Amino acid sequence: MPAPLSWVAGVAAVVLGAGLGELVAGLAAPASSPVAAIGSALIDLAPAWAKDTAIALFGTADKIALIVGIVAVGLVLAGLAGWLEARRPPWGAVVVGVFGITGAVIAATRPGAGALAWLPSAVAGATGALTLWLLVRLLRSAVRRTPQISERSATQGAETGGAAPDPRSSAQRPAARPDRRTFFVWAGAAAGAGILAAIAGSVRSTGSATVAAARRLLRLPTPATLAPAVPSGAELSIAGLARVVTPNGSFYRIDTALIVPEVDPADWRLRVHGMVEQEFELTWDELLALPLEESWTTLACVSNEVGGTLIGNARWLGYPLRELLARANPSSDADMVLSRSIDGFTASTPLEALTDERNSILAVGMNGEALPLEHGFPVRMVVPGLYGYVSATKWVVDLEVTRFDLARAYWTDRGWSERGPIKLQSRIDVPRKAQGLSAGDTVIAGVAWHQGVGISGVEVQIDEGAWRPAQLATAISDDTWVQWSLPWTATVGDHLLRCRATGRDGEPQTSDQAPPAPDGATGWHERYVQVF
Repeated sequence: MPAPLSWVAGVAAVVLGAGLGELVAGLAAPASSPVAAIGSALIDLAPAWAKDTAIALFGTADKIALIVGIVAVGLVLAGLAGWLEARRPPWGAVVVGVFGITGAVIAATRPGAGALAWLPSAVAGATGALTLWLLVRLLRSAVRRTPQISERSATQGAETGGAAPDPRSSAQRPAARPDRRTFFVWAGAAAGAGILAAIAGSVRSTGSATVAAARRLLRLPTPATLAPAVPSGAELSIAGLARVVTPNGSFYRIDTALIVPEVDPADWRLRVHGMVEQEFELTWDELLALPLEESWTTLACVSNEVGGTLIGNARWLGYPLRELLARANPSSDADMVLSRSIDGFTASTPLEALTDERNSILAVGMNGEALPLEHGFPVRMVVPGLYGYVSATKWVVDLEVTRFDLARAYWTDRGWSERGPIKLQSRIDVPRKAQGLSAGDTVIAGVAWHQGVGISGVEVQIDEGAWRPAQLATAISDDTWVQWSLPWTATVGDHLLRCRATGRDGEPQTSDQAPPAPDGATGWHERYVQVF
């Protein structure tokens, strides 16, 4: 049997199985699709360096890259299963079935898995195995079709001196069997049906539509405390410079959720427990009835390289976590709060960061609207001054007051620092990377941040020359980034630009270069530009 055709059988069978699995997931268990189940397990099992590399290479597209990689590897394995089924039946079908069982077990044991979480992968495995068995049987019949018989009959006629039998004669033809064209028709139909099923499943009409509708209809209460208005001098309005307020649609997203969790506000509960005198649960209605406060906070990802874009600024609405924890009355021995997402992600936040006077909140709103689904709807944490991996838990459902020596979180188990304070940093946005400039008057501009402290100044160096002070825009607060700019008369040639910031406490931005792991990148941002 030709090996390429057996590969076609394997790919077609697995595409049909996976497509039907995605369709079943869309109808019954959106978070447990076969691709999501496998992808989530790979995210959890991958070593820290692999995650860091993925974020460095693909940034906020890391999940898309993972899905593409899973599909590509899956197609290769499908082809190998087809080849195995053609040579050692039924082991190819068995392998496909085992993959389905594995996916079902993974999905059923994920945090927050529903009663039907196992079903999509089970359907995918069973369908793929059965389809592979049928296609390989069809392929065997096709390759045994009778050109050899006609040739043998013609040879026999020549040897006996008689006329060769007419191959068109029904008396000389064996019973009709499928040919290769029939095989390709059935294989193509299987693959096409699988693709259509996957597209239909991706719509995921059930849960996602319900939660999205709940978000659209939600009217957030009027804040008891309003955030200050954006000062008139905060936005420099320079083309290419990051806006002082990041639109929700442009806000970076880095998390471990391959599929965005769907949490109906009516079902949401927050459990506060651990080393406290008073454990309690908080419902959605109870949270909205509390005096909510607005505040401006810039969030940053610890994976952000020097000069990177995994940072954004927004106006958040929520309830102060210090008030919530005061209700629980933590033990004097406690020093950490382990927050948990509905998908099992955990973050370890220093207790003092949630109980001091900073605007650490249980957030329900972002830039004047309910949280976007991908940014934690209905509830997430926002903590100024800490990288998101130790503070910004999305879809949060559990706060456990504990100690750093008693509990560990998702990323600290993978080698990252326990506490993660955001480093003093600055970045050049303009001129853009690889932008060709015309000689003459232009501007160098960017942003700088030092949460909880604020920025007192930014300096720019051109071609190893003297450091020149840039003009600072008006900061919204010490918890937000600030824009800066410097006029520049660009001359023809290649130029090296650098920037460095100084905090309000006098701390200078270090020139020491360090990678993001284990507690945030450091160094001066530099950019090469070519002027014509």
